[in-house]
Amino acid sequence: MNLTESFRLALDSIFTNRLRALLTMLGIIIGIGAVIGLISLGRGVEGYVSNEFASLGANLLTVTASKPDSNTRTRIEPLTLEDVDVLSNSATYPAIAQVGAEFSVSGFVITNGEHQTLTIRGVTPNIASIRNWNPQLGTFITDEQVKNKERVVLLGIEVVEDLFGDENFNPIGEIIRINQHPFTVIGVMERRSGGFNSENRAVIAPISTVQTRLTDARIGNSYRVDNLLVQAISEDETDAAENHIDQYLFNEHNIRFDGEQDYTIVNQSDLLDAVGSITGLLTVFLSLIASISLLVGGIGIMNIMLVSVTERTREIGLRKAVGAKPSDILMQFLIESLVLSLVGGVLGIVLGIGIGVAGTLLVPDLPLSIGGDAIILATVVSSAIGIGFGLFPANRAARMNPIDALRFE
Repeated sequence: MNLTESFRLALDSIFTNRLRALLTMLGIIIGIGAVIGLISLGRGVEGYVSNEFASLGANLLTVTASKPDSNTRTRIEPLTLEDVDVLSNSATYPAIAQVGAEFSVSGFVITNGEHQTLTIRGVTPNIASIRNWNPQLGTFITDEQVKNKERVVLLGIEVVEDLFGDENFNPIGEIIRINQHPFTVIGVMERRSGGFNSENRAVIAPISTVQTRLTDARIGNSYRVDNLLVQAISEDETDAAENHIDQYLFNEHNIRFDGEQDYTIVNQSDLLDAVGSITGLLTVFLSLIASISLLVGGIGIMNIMLVSVTERTREIGLRKAVGAKPSDILMQFLIESLVLSLVGGVLGIVLGIGIGVAGTLLVPDLPLSIGGDAIILATVVSSAIGIGFGLFPANRAARMNPIDALRFE
């Protein structure tokens, strides 16, 4: 018997028992669909996170004061605006493009009877370019406003909605009070999506204003800051910029031994790699869990093929009596099992694509895509299931004694 005839018989058997065949393929359909859907969702999340971090720049370094690892040092030297000035010297630190700073305090914000307790973020003027975050209305903080310690603010989009009742309201020129001090609104920051939603509730002011008018952050001849944001001249120079910062602070803070560092440098590129590894492992883990249904589907195929062999015992005996070889019988049932799993695999691929499309509709910002490798993997897996779980029933049919098969009732 040739392959064409074997495929024809397999399709005839499936169409004769359509409901039974569909129920048999259900495990394969769900398994393949879940694996493809989870792979696409996992890759979408990974791409989404990568895009969010990329919007900040892979060449960004964040420096914060932190507790030393070693017990030989307990004092934590604060970061100051003086550090910003020193590290901004391109002649001394050529790998650094620019350095910004942030300093935050809690503030009680009131306007038009509405009030909120919010974080007031004092920033240097270059923070907009470093964070790649610009106003959608108005203008950002200027050097002149920092120099004069002007009482001006920019609001996050959600703060506008909370204070003025409508996120589309134009608050420029409005007066709000922060800890009883009047501030003029000069802009509204563009909406940040995803993991940066907290920035939509930002209240941004000149760093000097926050350090002097809302609190007293003076320390020696400078002012304390919460963190430094250092932008390297390129992604390739990020490690060199990190070494510049480390060497400077090591000496400036009089650190004698490794482990006494009272600061932490977070490399945006390293953070992105770590997050990518986590999401990748999570995708693999979820896919492995989903693949359990493939095992159940394979057992279902083997079970139904054993039933089919039992039902067609007399047919097998008759075919052997007229000259069919054991290999012909083996091939017939093996191909029937393969067709069942392949049809289930195709329907599973359709289900997986449907999961991806549904995910895109539910979360428009999630860049979901069904890769060709996932479809190829699904096809190979479904074929392997058909052959692997169909081999035992097919082999059982091929080894039947034709006389006993013809006498079977």
